[in-house]
Amino acid sequence: MGRKKKLIHFAENDTFDNLFQFGFEEITKTGFPLKGNWHKDFFHNDHPIVLELGCGKGEYTVGLARNNPQKNFIGIDIKGARLWRGLNTAKDESLANVAFIRSRIEMIEHYFSTDEVSEIWITFPDPQPRKTRERKRLTSPWFLAKYKLFLLKDGIIHLKTDSDLMYEYTCEMIENEQHIALFSTNDLYATAEPMDVKNIRTFYEQRWLNEGLTIKYVAFRLKNE
Repeated sequence: MGRKKKLIHFAENDTFDNLFQFGFEEITKTGFPLKGNWHKDFFHNDHPIVLELGCGKGEYTVGLARNNPQKNFIGIDIKGARLWRGLNTAKDESLANVAFIRSRIEMIEHYFSTDEVSEIWITFPDPQPRKTRERKRLTSPWFLAKYKLFLLKDGIIHLKTDSDLMYEYTCEMIENEQHIALFSTNDLYATAEPMDVKNIRTFYEQRWLNEGLTIKYVAFRLKNE
């Protein structure tokens, strides 16, 4: 995407009332006004809140919202030009159960309060292959400790990935940390049973499938101390 088009998208992003962009100083010192108040002050219902981390263009966030009107969905990504696509799709389809946050995921605990989130989706994240960056993996114990601050005790974390490394690391982490494994497969579309996780395919997921790659899926709950 050219610089001029990015600037146009950034300017248009400022017109959406379901996009939240806060600077580091503002979010750490003043705080995020919807933290603990998403149900009451934004969605105006008590439906479960579901997050997608690293949502990119919002294809999965919007797809989940479209298929599950009884839930609220929030996509989080640092790339504003990517979020523009999801924001426009949600607007065009009048999806009132969709919001987006432009932020680094490392800051996520500033946006949500205790027991405010029911599910987390991590879709095709960077597997951070270098050992020195293992903590940056979105299913690392460091990140899971952040999620635990706002995820319901019976909340579910979903990982969908094309990376063998990310899949194997997450399965090992669940076992080593004694979290509660609900389901795992190293070839999602080879499983016979119908599953909701198969119903949405992003552009890149379909391309990877066309190239012969397999899609891995893990669902788990965090252990309760």
